[in-house]
Amino acid sequence: MSFSSLGLSPDILRAVSDAGYTEPTPIQAQAIPVVLEGRDIMAGAQTGTGKTAAFTLPLLHRLTPYGNTSTSPAMHPVRGLILTPTRELAIQVEESVRDYSRYVALRSAAVFGGVNIKPQIQTMQRGVEILVATPGRLLDLMQQKSVTLGKVDILVLDEADRMLDMGFILDIRKILSQLPAHRQNLLFSATFSNEIKKLADFTLKSPALIEVARRNTAAETVQQVVHWVARERKQALLSHLIRSQDLQQVLVFSRTKHGANRLAQQLAHDGIGTAAIHGDKNQAQRLAALSDFKDGKIRVLVATDIAARGLDIDQLPHVVNYDLPNSPEDYIHRIGRTGRAGSEGAAISLVCSEERKLLAEIERLVNRSIPQIAVAGFEAENTTVSIPSSSPAGVAARRSPLKAQRSRAAAVSRNQTAPAEFSMTGRQPAAVRSSAPAASPGRRPKPQIAALLGGLSRREIPDGQDK
Repeated sequence: MSFSSLGLSPDILRAVSDAGYTEPTPIQAQAIPVVLEGRDIMAGAQTGTGKTAAFTLPLLHRLTPYGNTSTSPAMHPVRGLILTPTRELAIQVEESVRDYSRYVALRSAAVFGGVNIKPQIQTMQRGVEILVATPGRLLDLMQQKSVTLGKVDILVLDEADRMLDMGFILDIRKILSQLPAHRQNLLFSATFSNEIKKLADFTLKSPALIEVARRNTAAETVQQVVHWVARERKQALLSHLIRSQDLQQVLVFSRTKHGANRLAQQLAHDGIGTAAIHGDKNQAQRLAALSDFKDGKIRVLVATDIAARGLDIDQLPHVVNYDLPNSPEDYIHRIGRTGRAGSEGAAISLVCSEERKLLAEIERLVNRSIPQIAVAGFEAENTTVSIPSSSPAGVAARRSPLKAQRSRAAAVSRNQTAPAEFSMTGRQPAAVRSSAPAASPGRRPKPQIAALLGGLSRREIPDGQDK
């Protein structure tokens, strides 16, 4: 299938071609025709699946008739409103809107908190047809009479699950109350919780349900592994993995702002170029850290969940869960930063005994057991594997004695010790190799990723709050 078969205008297809894209991703192929029909949609797609283009392209197509070159602000009311949870995501979405609208006469802008509001007021006073905004800053502009939403034709709620996690539900309802009753609504979410369903019922009208992946699952291209380690030795293990494998571009998740700062300082002390981003960092600091990370000036970026939401890093190879998240859904969001657009990625979780329950909840959500490998020299005490009754292995144990035997054997094999220094060509013991289900054929990990996971091939390993 090609983009030209989706019904988009020649001007938009020209911009897509300029960007180097020839074939739509599954979410684009399914969503674009439905949006062009004018229907509401509720779309489930992981980060990195191309969902931004899935709504920006048809939105631009439908709003193109409103484009004009008039200098009068009255000729440029807001027609399309895109709400995002973070300023980073708002910036990235608006960049996509500008890229794809280069041949149509539509104005766009991004507004978000953490920066001076005056330039944003001036931009809105000149008029824009497409507004990308975070909920809080949009309400500020509305209260100052700098934005009116009475002519919005299309509303997009991007990463709606994260907006609810961040407590924006009341802000969203206030914004919705100012929109015309007759409009098109597009809701995109990585997960479909009960809260998301309630928001959809409140916002959408007879929506088409579009899903390109099984709910609450990680991308198939992400290889996941757990390293058991004592809490006080996590930083030493992380430094060891980065150095021994000469890892570049490692996104590390910390549960708290204080923890992110402390870890960044410790890694820097070990001679590993590191920066931290979180809610206490201003916009300039966050963008500078992200730029250094993308350009390879630093090797590690330590982030809290909220700060990392919406980060767009092409072919990010490594994600590390330094702390497991309190919410298993956040695990999906985190590891979705890697393995994007078909590329291979590794998601490593450093787990201490206090996080056993969190790990069990994650495995229950993803409906699989994550391979566990102890690194020689960093073995945690009391890491005997237990099989939670709610985990896939535990369910199998209740159903069949034979399956219970196999589940226990697999659990024991996952707790084997890996070599202290992972070898690019080294092989794991047979017990470790047999502990994980087979993955889809045809994909093999990059050598560095295979080495990081202890030599396991893809066949052997099956898109919290910021405190």
